Amino acid sequence: MKNYIFLAFAILFESVATSFLKASEGFTKPLQSVIFVVAMSASFYLLTHAIKVIPIGIAYAIWSAVGIVLISLVGYFVYKQTLDLPAILGILLIIIGVVIINIFSKSASH
Repeated sequence: MKNYIFLAFAILFESVATSFLKASEGFTKPLQSVIFVVAMSASFYLLTHAIKVIPIGIAYAIWSAVGIVLISLVGYFVYKQTLDLPAILGILLIIIGVVIINIFSKSASH
């Protein structure tokens, strides 16, 4: 269970990092750039702890899918970006894929 907590915080830090990557405007804003580097470093550090038990492919699938949803929400609410129907459907398919892996795959059991 603690490995999934590590994974959850890795996802959270990755989403923060990606948000600040946009805010850094090509690393021209020092504070936003430093926050990006620190948050991304924390994300990978926590991910290394999560994959001690969770298979790397499963952890990365969860990390990617949840990260996509979170950063899409940040894009919508913070940067006023919208997604069209094909983008929303694609994100839903990614989420469905991760759910299928976690429910039905023997690879996900550890």
